[in-house]
Amino acid sequence: MSTLRVIVDDIVAPGSGGIGRYAEELTRELIRTAPRGSTVSGIVSASPESDYEELERRLPGLRGLYKSALARRELSAAWAHGFTRLPGSGMIHATSLLAPLKRHDREANPGEQTVVTIHDAIAWTRPDLLPSRLVSWCRTMGKRAERYADAVVVPTHAVADELADHLQLGSRVRVIGGAPASDLRPVLDAGARRRAHGIPDRYLLSIAGWEPRKGLEPLVRALARPETQGLPLIIVGAGAAVEPELREIAKSAGADPERVRSCDPLSPEDLSAIIEGATVAVQPSLEEGFGLAMLDAFAFGRPVVHSDSPALMEVAADAGYPVERSGDGYDRRLAEAIGAVLEDDSLRDALGTAARDRSHAFSWRDSAEKVWQLHADL
Repeated sequence: MSTLRVIVDDIVAPGSGGIGRYAEELTRELIRTAPRGSTVSGIVSASPESDYEELERRLPGLRGLYKSALARRELSAAWAHGFTRLPGSGMIHATSLLAPLKRHDREANPGEQTVVTIHDAIAWTRPDLLPSRLVSWCRTMGKRAERYADAVVVPTHAVADELADHLQLGSRVRVIGGAPASDLRPVLDAGARRRAHGIPDRYLLSIAGWEPRKGLEPLVRALARPETQGLPLIIVGAGAAVEPELREIAKSAGADPERVRSCDPLSPEDLSAIIEGATVAVQPSLEEGFGLAMLDAFAFGRPVVHSDSPALMEVAADAGYPVERSGDGYDRRLAEAIGAVLEDDSLRDALGTAARDRSHAFSWRDSAEKVWQLHADL
């Protein structure tokens, strides 16, 4: 019997966002699609007992959980410096750059293999959009992956192309994307759920964290332009704590600050209702590696305005309405694109249909089967 050991730390790490969701969805599907005679176990940093219980609840069928003696910060530093000892040997799949990368002889021991995932190339292409400590860690781990990884998973060809300018990964790169969230689906009481949150019939929606690379600031500034028709902007992912700051940005741009709402985390049912009811969804990211939030909106058949980040362009494949993000006037161009979609019912319907069709091209089962095949190929 063979065991695939998956680094599941990002699932319970604070603020892991899309990477945490990716790790959870993929690991759950790896368990479901495990070939005959294969099992999946987990590796996690030292965490509260409640986190271990949460992992076992979220990942039914997980065959064991190795609990490091090191907390996440210390484990990240240890692995970055090459202190990677783990009990046993065999296949390791890291769902991010957090990976125990070390020298090993796969030819002599073909079952000993480490695959790492690099979700984007921002630490190399736009380091100004990330904290300097994170940039340094990503580049260090990228170099370790260049030296020791048996394969590197990336979510899009765009990321593969960008990394090729900075890391010598050669033929070890495999493109395996994500998919819409498995726990988001239409709910019968969607209207009532939206009303309970005080959300009107027509609104703009953006699912994004409050990070420079997510492009929320130019989107909020776009509200000052008449093309947005005075619609409120509902932001999911940034958290209610940043709402005053977002409203101040709106006010300084000349928009009504009351038009900006930033929600704390929502239940899957409430989030489904809010996505389903959005007049237009917007993903204004300055840089992106894949675009899970855009795919979620696609799955509900919502028209999406998005930046021309190469990864978003690749995932959308003409199912969205792209906006040039570089240079001055990005907020103006966002407003014009939103306005074009709002004013044209036929365009909005066509985008919604194309979005739903495009979402069907992605599934977590397909991603998991590709991961299993990758390890089999190694």
